[in-house]
Amino acid sequence: MNARALMVQGTASFAGKSVLVTGLCRLLVRRGFRVAPFKAQNMSLNSGATPDGREIGRAQMVQAEAARLVPDADMNPVLLKPSGASRCQVVMRGQVWGDLPGPRSAGFAAEAWAAIRESYARLASAFEVVVIEGAGSPAEINCLDRDLSNMRVAHLADAPVLLVADMDRGGAFASLYGTWALLPAADRRRIRGFVFNKLRGEPQGLAPGLSRLERETGVPTLGFLPWLPDLSLDEEDGVALDARPPKADRPGRVRVVVIRFPTIANFTDFAPLEQDPAFAVGYATDSEALAAADVLILPGSKHTAADLVWMRDRRLDQAVRDRVAAGARLIGICGGFQMLGRRVADPDGMEGAIRETPGLGLLDVETRMGRTKTVWPVTADPLPGTPLTGLTGLAGYEIHLGISRVGPGSRPLLQVRRPDGSTVMDGAASPDGGVWGTSLHGLFEHAGLRARLAGAEIETRPADSALSREAQYDRLADALEIHLDVARVLTLVGIE
Repeated sequence: MNARALMVQGTASFAGKSVLVTGLCRLLVRRGFRVAPFKAQNMSLNSGATPDGREIGRAQMVQAEAARLVPDADMNPVLLKPSGASRCQVVMRGQVWGDLPGPRSAGFAAEAWAAIRESYARLASAFEVVVIEGAGSPAEINCLDRDLSNMRVAHLADAPVLLVADMDRGGAFASLYGTWALLPAADRRRIRGFVFNKLRGEPQGLAPGLSRLERETGVPTLGFLPWLPDLSLDEEDGVALDARPPKADRPGRVRVVVIRFPTIANFTDFAPLEQDPAFAVGYATDSEALAAADVLILPGSKHTAADLVWMRDRRLDQAVRDRVAAGARLIGICGGFQMLGRRVADPDGMEGAIRETPGLGLLDVETRMGRTKTVWPVTADPLPGTPLTGLTGLAGYEIHLGISRVGPGSRPLLQVRRPDGSTVMDGAASPDGGVWGTSLHGLFEHAGLRARLAGAEIETRPADSALSREAQYDRLADALEIHLDVARVLTLVGIE
């Protein structure tokens, strides 16, 4: 292992670890270093497809892009995808390994740690710096002996640790001190700097607390990242939806309502809509919120059949049908597309205990879950006579188990080209085009698709999403240059 390492851990989930790692990756690559991101074990339902057909956490896809790299499964060797209160799919080295709990559970920890060690070693031999993201908090004292994400990884990489806390939530001083105090002595010594995230105002008023915090712990504070409004980076944690206010519903905006399933997956699909001034986007769990929607979206789901049952229990299925009958457009993405059909069958219980359930019956489609997960970045061409006809340059990614077959009552939507050279038909549309769905994630990044969804009468010039993301990475790195003691951080890493 040749690379220098820096690790970012947090006092809790959603403290700012992913954001800080993303910014550091862009900052370091701008300074001429060959840098790679790494997260040993991630728990997230937001994921992405690497060019070689492997699945990793969405945050690591973003961090790779910030580092100007092609994403690789070594950047996130273990990904946990919850599909219920007590069930979790394990993706290891980018491919489905099994479920927890499951027949292979007893061997999970050893095999996962072997994958983590191997992936880190490959990155460390290929790059000058590896910026490592922790998970949750390192002070989960009930399971320190089972750690695969935090201090065990810091010791593996011999990495100094920056501990970040979210000031916007309150209690940042107590969170930083409490995390430090609960750690074993060897782990405490790894923490070399505190970082306060989402600071509103000036840091001068914090001086008395900072002095005492350093006196009690011996750890200096190395930065105060300001609140950055409208920082549009893909989130990995569903708690981000709780903190996300809907865009103001001003006249002329298209009102988009996304159904928030209990196991909603890849809600990052809708970030381009949220950032586009033509749309007002909200997330709903009750039928009343659907009443004013111009566009309804059924998003991805980790447990399609269970989320369909949840919809029926809340009468959301009928509310969706009523809204479509009243003229709203309806779009299904991945699991949401499967729900639009007549039936979802899962004979092998790949997603859970429900072996078969009726869909909404709005498309002539039947889906059968298989044992093999399809994971590819793809390009696509709209088929004639569909709502997307005429659009060019469509690109997205597949991450799904099911195979959906389109009957004569609907028409296929897209011709999809995969990196392995294969071509398949995907998606379906109703005869009038008011309902359509696709297995592909990421299509809303296409400015032309958003403009068409907004309608010809809406004057909008949506920004190109890739250019927008590049600007956000540079904006974040610029903020770190100003508000983080970069010189001391580089000294800690040994690359000053």
